[in-house]
Amino acid sequence: MNNIEQIMYYTDPDRAELWWEKPEGAIPGTGYQVSLNGNVIGETDKTHFTIEGLESEKEYTAAVTVLSHETQNSAAGTAEAFAGNQATKNPGVTFTTPPPREYIDVTAAPYFAKGDGQTMNTAALQKAFDDCPAGSGIYFPAGTYLTGALRLHSDIELYLEEGAVLQGTADPADYLPRIRSRFEGTEMECYQSLLNLGELDHSSGPNCSNVIIHGKGTIKGGGFPLAWATIQSEKELLKEYLAANADYVATCENDNTIPGRVRGRLINMSNCSNIRISGLTLADGASWNLHMVYSDHIVTDHCTFSSKGTWNGDGWDPDSSENCTLFACIFHTEDDSVAIKSGKNPEGNEINRPTRHIRIFDCYSSFGHGLCIGSEMSGGVEDVKIWDCDLKNSMVGIQVKGTRKRGGYVRGLHVTDCIVPCLLAVSVGYNDDGVPAPEPPYFEDFTYERVTVTGRSLLEDFTDCRAIELIGFDEAHPVRNVLFKDVKITGGLGVNTELCENVRFEE
Repeated sequence: MNNIEQIMYYTDPDRAELWWEKPEGAIPGTGYQVSLNGNVIGETDKTHFTIEGLESEKEYTAAVTVLSHETQNSAAGTAEAFAGNQATKNPGVTFTTPPPREYIDVTAAPYFAKGDGQTMNTAALQKAFDDCPAGSGIYFPAGTYLTGALRLHSDIELYLEEGAVLQGTADPADYLPRIRSRFEGTEMECYQSLLNLGELDHSSGPNCSNVIIHGKGTIKGGGFPLAWATIQSEKELLKEYLAANADYVATCENDNTIPGRVRGRLINMSNCSNIRISGLTLADGASWNLHMVYSDHIVTDHCTFSSKGTWNGDGWDPDSSENCTLFACIFHTEDDSVAIKSGKNPEGNEINRPTRHIRIFDCYSSFGHGLCIGSEMSGGVEDVKIWDCDLKNSMVGIQVKGTRKRGGYVRGLHVTDCIVPCLLAVSVGYNDDGVPAPEPPYFEDFTYERVTVTGRSLLEDFTDCRAIELIGFDEAHPVRNVLFKDVKITGGLGVNTELCENVRFEE
């Protein structure tokens, strides 16, 4: 078994979170020993570990050892039990915990925000955010804080105590003025999201960085009422345009598609870097919940996503972004739990900013479409690894999707040790408006290893579905170089492949 190549981490004054990629050769049940400053502090069968009870401003060295099955079955827990297992030990990572932050309590003077669920707090909260010095934080005690759109600057922390709810209103006017954003692969002026970080600029790098949004509370948007009010308002504004372009409107998913594209998200990150969102319940954006565009190094962990009842209620959407990591999260979403995107033809081809180096692991779906790539993937998607995810209670499980018009590519997808209703890599016909790219997309180089496929799709109830389906675009753009290794199909309607090249099934 190969070593753990690298331990990733973040730290708070009193804790640290470690995570690592699943080593090649690791199988379900593989254990990991975690040590701190040379002392064993615990074991886990997951590829992440929380260390608590640390001291602030102190240096620590953490290491993770992959346990052999012989070691796991021995009297684990002592240093002697792991002797002779050094070949699978990572040299470790050294970090220094940060000093305690100073916090602004939003309910204290001079802000006096009220957590009564009725008082509008937008002005008070925005002033607290603006006043917060770099390196300090904003503290929300228990209560429900009604607000419209809020903007965050770099080097700030938001902490929501257990019982604290940051509640977005259902009035579109509370999310004005509009800002430059991207929705379904096209840049446009959109309503602001509940929380807004950075300014959109596809030609440059980050302009907002080092933000932590965490705690034990809830960030909750206006949900369907806000979405519907936004769509109706936009329909009125676009009445003449929609009437004059009826043929184009007819090519869209429905008559709400064009006016619906201006909806804000729950949290929007544009041109952001080094953002961490952890421990929270994230619910009821007017469309997608977490959307990161032209961003890098975004970590989301130990969160619960809930958006049932909201059209386009995706959970976590990296869009032309890099080095985004998602783990230990629960999804109950109306649409895709995860949707990995990179723009829509032709604009996505021209901007040409791919999404890459995405890691998703130890996630669970109780409802939703599952983990998806596309359909807006015109800038390309590559190097996506998914492992240890339970998606059996979803509609599709893991899907790669695009239309003939998209162009671009999806390549380098690796899925290990997951349970899903189905595995799909297909050409789809919806959301297909717009000018086509010069050629169809390329879907290639996918590996699925030790995946259990139930063939049972969950929408309102479970129904049989195609367990595996691969459908290319044409003979010059097949789905190609796909390996299914030790994949078990336990039900459903079998396997279908069309316009494919070099698809292999191995035990």
